[in-house]
Amino acid sequence: MHDPAGTLFDDVSPSTPDDGAAGPARDLLIVEADGGSRGNPGHAGYGALVRDPDTGAILVEKAGYVGIASNNVAEYSGLLAGLELAHEIDPRCRILVRMDSKLVVEQMSGRWKIKHADMQKLAGQARRLVDPRRVRYEWIPREKNKDADRLSNEAMDAGMAGVDWKPRAPQKPQKAADTATAEAPRAASGSLHHVEIWVRDLEAARSSMGWLFERLGFVPKDSWNDGASWVGNGTYLVIEAGPDVVPGSHERRRQGVNHLAFNAGSRAEVDLLARRAASHGWSLLFGDRHPYAGGHDHYAAYLENSEGFEVELVAEPDN
Repeated sequence: MHDPAGTLFDDVSPSTPDDGAAGPARDLLIVEADGGSRGNPGHAGYGALVRDPDTGAILVEKAGYVGIASNNVAEYSGLLAGLELAHEIDPRCRILVRMDSKLVVEQMSGRWKIKHADMQKLAGQARRLVDPRRVRYEWIPREKNKDADRLSNEAMDAGMAGVDWKPRAPQKPQKAADTATAEAPRAASGSLHHVEIWVRDLEAARSSMGWLFERLGFVPKDSWNDGASWVGNGTYLVIEAGPDVVPGSHERRRQGVNHLAFNAGSRAEVDLLARRAASHGWSLLFGDRHPYAGGHDHYAAYLENSEGFEVELVAEPDN
């Protein structure tokens, strides 16, 4: 029920549509938004996109680093960014906002009060930015908000690395003739589900591997006496100790898995992450050939921690 005391910004004047907007008016645009904080409060970021309701295509997307903030503030920041993107495309259209934040959806729909000052400010900005009569809010489960979640994690990664977020390069569309003659790729049925790493010293592994996983965008998932896990990009990573781990140190040159390799962003991001890793138990491998130890066209940092585990941080191709 609407609160007559004014908790839903009765003093805020709604924005008015710009009748002079260029281009044909759209009936509806879909906004998907999300935000996250690693620590709550902690390093926070948001992601937002606008989707065409007819084709499902993403028309535009945006992400940003918030600084040290809560999950709720990051989610409201994502809402603001999404509304702004949709308003820029067409200031006259109706907007359907889809978020997996029950709090934001219920508060902006007028069903829950907004008590926190920071969120009051952000919600007020949203109501001033776009006429609330043009906007409808819908809660969706987290698994249906993956694109916005990806963007928010990209923003947190960039902010923690001290660099600006950059949108992905648009994919070049195939010509009709190419698609007609090209053989359809077979769907992968064996995509990676998770990786489990057994260690002798759990706390040392948390300090080095756990730190690196979180810098790469994986979010802490579960923790128990003998292990911990991190989730991200459709998979999860586990480090586990305990009585079943046989004595002896890890030797990556023996038969078995040699190392894990991660996409780690731009060359500048790889360089920065490799430098910071030195303070978290990692040392640089193949220093005489760095950063081209994997070949003259392969920019990467190879790191080893004190337990002998190796990771490879691969930079995006330099276009």
